[in-house]
Amino acid sequence: MAYADYLALDRVLDAQHPRSTAHDELLFIIQHQTSELWMKLAVHELTSARDAILSQQLPHAIKMLARVSRILEQLNGAWDVLRTMTPSEYTTFRDALGQSSGFQSWQYRAIEFLCGNRHHAMLGPHRHRADTLAALENILAAPSIYDAALLLLHRHDLLADPTRDWRAERATDPAVTQAWATIYRDPAAHWPLYELAEKLVDLEDYFRRWRFNHVTTVERVIGLKRGTGGTAGVGYLRRMLEVELFPELWQVRTQL
Repeated sequence: MAYADYLALDRVLDAQHPRSTAHDELLFIIQHQTSELWMKLAVHELTSARDAILSQQLPHAIKMLARVSRILEQLNGAWDVLRTMTPSEYTTFRDALGQSSGFQSWQYRAIEFLCGNRHHAMLGPHRHRADTLAALENILAAPSIYDAALLLLHRHDLLADPTRDWRAERATDPAVTQAWATIYRDPAAHWPLYELAEKLVDLEDYFRRWRFNHVTTVERVIGLKRGTGGTAGVGYLRRMLEVELFPELWQVRTQL
């Protein structure tokens, strides 16, 4: 088994097919392809971390969550490369993209669903692919990472049973904030849960940075124009900055 054979490099390196003669289209394609590869790993790790929390294997879950934060750091670094492309350079091939858009990335949607942002309207861009839609529906049918963490708080008698329709969007719950406050006020007595909480905060911290860098990059390259897939572009991305994945973990900081 040779290095190139093991990594299937012939297939990987032959997967870039620019639709124009523009120099910078190759940068655009590779940046998004590598991001999708990192997201594939993030989905793999988040799913395993969720399952580890549900089976109360916290050391394994914490290791995987730390890895996802590092993956998001890699995704953040990718924006730095893409930002070397100017608006003038992007316009030389933008029409070749047609209606394709990062908004249609099903793996990005899977990451959001796994973390707990279960906004069903986001299934819309994926309804043309039955296999993709089924994969996302399966994620919605099971607890998210945060749901798993709240179930664990219940098992430690810190919270009432949070079992619900996992597909539904959950509302912020003051009782959850109080449960996290109990943990943060005495970390030594609840160390595994305290460590899990901080790993979840790390994860959302890096995810917020990814969203912010996305907004900045898009505005730098296309300004306030609409996105290629018909989205509102920067306006939509700015609204996404307000979405909280683990709201009570941020609210508890005000109470301490």
